[in-house]
Amino acid sequence: MIYGACESLVINPCRAYLDCHLMVTNPLDYVETLGRAGASGFTFHVEASKDNWKELIQKIKSHGMRPGVALKPGTPIGEVYPLVEAENPVEMVLVMTVEPGFGGQKFMPEMMDKVRILRKKYPSLDIEVDGGLGPSTIEMAASAGANCIVAGSSVFGAPEPAQVISLLRNSVEKAQQTY
Repeated sequence: MIYGACESLVINPCRAYLDCHLMVTNPLDYVETLGRAGASGFTFHVEASKDNWKELIQKIKSHGMRPGVALKPGTPIGEVYPLVEAENPVEMVLVMTVEPGFGGQKFMPEMMDKVRILRKKYPSLDIEVDGGLGPSTIEMAASAGANCIVAGSSVFGAPEPAQVISLLRNSVEKAQQTY
C-alpha cells in the first residue's frame, strides 16, 4: 500500500506539506521511497526504532525530509528525550492521543500531561497531537502546548470541513500566544 501510494506521488507530486506518519516495524525501509515521493516530514515511532534512531534521523534528513518521532499512549515520555536532545535531533514529537490503528477513536485527555511536559522542557519544539482531535478537544490540546494538529474524522466527516479547519487553526494560534 505505501509503495503504490508513493509511486503515484512521484508521478503526480504534491505541493502541500506532506506529513508521513508511519507505524511500521522497520521505518528505514521507507525513507528513500517517501523522499522520492516528495514527503516533507517523516514521523516514525520510538517503539519501533530503539536500536537505530540515529541512523534513521540521518537518513530522513539526507533525503530532504523533516524527522519526527511519535509515541503511543503507553510509552513513557522520557523515551523521546534522547532523540530531541541528540546532536542530530528530531524536529517534532508526535504524542498519540489514541491507540494507533484506525480513525474515529475517542480522544485521551490524559495524554495532555505529556504535551505539557514537552512544552515546558522544550519551548520551541514542534509538538503534534494525533487522535480524536476536533472542535470539542482542540482547546485542551492547544492550551497544553500542542502546535501541530492532526485531524481526520472531525474534518473529513464535517458538513463544512473548512470551518472545522479554521476553528482548529484559530485555537492553536490563540494558545501559542500564551507560551
